[in-house]
Parts: sequence; structure tokens; C-alpha cells
Amino acid sequence: MSDKNIKILIIEDDAVSAAAERSYLEQEDFQVEVAADGTEGLRRGLSGEFQLILLDLTLPGMDGFSICRRLRERTDIPIMMVTARQEEADQIRGLSLGADDYMVKPCSPGLLTARVKAHLARYERLTGVRGEREELLSGEIRLDTRARRVYVGAREVELKNREYELLLFLMVNADMIFDRETLYEKVWGMDAMGNSATVAVHINRLREKLEQDPANPRYIETVWGAGYRFRGPT
Repeated sequence: MSDKNIKILIIEDDAVSAAAERSYLEQEDFQVEVAADGTEGLRRGLSGEFQLILLDLTLPGMDGFSICRRLRERTDIPIMMVTARQEEADQIRGLSLGADDYMVKPCSPGLLTARVKAHLARYERLTGVRGEREELLSGEIRLDTRARRVYVGAREVELKNREYELLLFLMVNADMIFDRETLYEKVWGMDAMGNSATVAVHINRLREKLEQDPANPRYIETVWGAGYRFRGPT
């Protein structure tokens, strides 16, 4: 799919910010539309016509956190939060609700477009056909790479895109230790500086869904001072 066929929705009530983001992206040949109201943004985001969403947090009608949560119930397309709110608690909350990225305004045109392209490319690869092993097994965890389905015993576990990608990478590289920066680069495909919370949030979400006792994980271990490791079959 060429950039000219990709449609991006900006949900942003600040006209100046929206116009700047739109200009950056249209220079890269993306089709861009803007919704200035949260309720309208959610409606259009659920229409199925967009491949990526840039989402502000402070909006009339419905806030960005609520929009992200509702979108994630229906779609797995990339959602990038672009906001002036820079508190770590907001970043962690946004990522926990399923956002793929969190950028603080003002952000450079080059960085914004680079991250948009990286998320689109990764999503396209994620939803395409893989040439990997059809099944990965470790203990009770079974990952079906063809169907993109994960099971713990007989129970199927629903994972979001990034959760699935992170688990897949860790299982393929079982028993190897990776620090946060390396995991971010490998799974998100971008410079990890300033985004270390992203990895920790997703690791915690995976543990909650996969581990019998998330506080004492059997599969996804923390190696203090070094990073994380997935325990392979023994």
C-alpha cells in the first residue's frame, strides 16, 4: 500500500496543532482528515476507513483516554497520542489503554512522520503472512503464528498488537536477556529514548494475561540490572 492510499485521522481540537500535523503528513503524501471533537473523532475512528490515528487527550465531548479505550475494543490500528501533557502518569495510562505511542507537543515534523511511518510499516508486517514457525510452545503457553492466537493451556488469551509482537519476539529468542531499549527498538522499531515506560507497561500486561501469579512470573522474568528474559521449554 502506497502512502497516497493511507488515510490518517487527527483527533485534535487545537486548530493550529491540527493544521501543522496535517501539513507534515500531507507532505509525505498521506491522506489526512481532522476531527475537532472527541465524540466525532471516536465515530470516525470506528468507521474503518483510517489506517492510523493521532489522538490528543484534552478534547471537547470525550477525552482522549476514553476514545482510546473505546477504539481498542473494536480496532487494532496504530493509535499515537500526541499531546501537551507530559506527566509520566498520563503516558503510562495512555499506553495501558492500548496506545502504540505517546508524543509530547511540540514535536518535530521529522520525528512525527518517522514514527507514523514506522507504526504503519510494523502494522502492515504484523497483519501480513509470516514465514516463521507455525507454533511456539513453552510450558502451558502456545503461540500460533499463522492465526496470531495465544493460548494458556486450553484457554485462549486475547492480546493487543504490541503485546503479541513483544511475546513473539521474546519466545523466538527464549532464554536471552534484553534490556528495555533493545526490546523497544526490536518490537516498536524506533529510537527508545524517553519511552522506557512503554516496555514495562506491556511486560506487566503480558504477565497479567499469561502468568498464574504475575507477581512471581514463571515465564517472563525480570533480570535485575539487565532487563527481561522469557524462559524457554525445559
